[in-house]
Amino acid sequence: MAIEQAPAGELVTVATSEGVGVVTMKSPALSRPAKEQLLAALGRLSRDEAVRAVVLTGSGRVFCAGQDLGEHAASLRADPATAFDTLADHYNPIVVALTVMPKPVVAAINGTCAGAGISLALACDIRVCSAAAKFATAFTGIGLTFDSGLSATLTRAVGTARASELILLAEPFTAQQALDWGLVGRLAEPGQVLDDATGLASRLAAGPTLAYAEAKKAIRAAALPALADVLAAESAAQARLGLTADHRNAVEAFLAKQGPVFRGC
Repeated sequence: MAIEQAPAGELVTVATSEGVGVVTMKSPALSRPAKEQLLAALGRLSRDEAVRAVVLTGSGRVFCAGQDLGEHAASLRADPATAFDTLADHYNPIVVALTVMPKPVVAAINGTCAGAGISLALACDIRVCSAAAKFATAFTGIGLTFDSGLSATLTRAVGTARASELILLAEPFTAQQALDWGLVGRLAEPGQVLDDATGLASRLAAGPTLAYAEAKKAIRAAALPALADVLAAESAAQARLGLTADHRNAVEAFLAKQGPVFRGC
């Protein structure tokens, strides 16, 4: 598999071979540079006619742990009113790029998948998951609600009752639970996840990609509310919560490895 872009220090790499593009998030959490590189990589693969299927994965023991909270804390300290501009600038465009990609996208969930990491996984069409992976919605643990389309995609995947438990209680859950609840479709041995996902992508790359693109549109139209409306509503809610003391204090407590205290303000 040929590396298209992997200079030293890159946070996202792209490798292409025989119609399959593999996008690897090298950093556990999503900083601004990582989000910008991920969005750019997805855009290139979407336009590349030689790429007929895409795999999204992480590295090491982490698929994606969500937002870099150190960076987010700095944004809150600078100006809480603009701290969530990253949703419109980065997260929402990344989710749209995965969702409307005119070719199949397979998530290879190699390890920990939390916060916006779950949003990215659910924006993909098929999910192959390490049997050792751990999941957590995490948002309410720092005084936030859903974003990156998760309010719609999680509810579609696991149903209203389960989605309510997962977001309100924010309890970690296992790969087997994710499979049982319908959040992922396939489990693999930890060292086999990327191979299994790439094998599926290769099978899809050899198939009728125009038909796949139309199928993706039909599924999206039938199963989800308008994505733009979902993303706008989530972004507005996160912006409101970003101004609360609960959220700011919870982020600082997380970074200090302390438990948050929520006061409803």
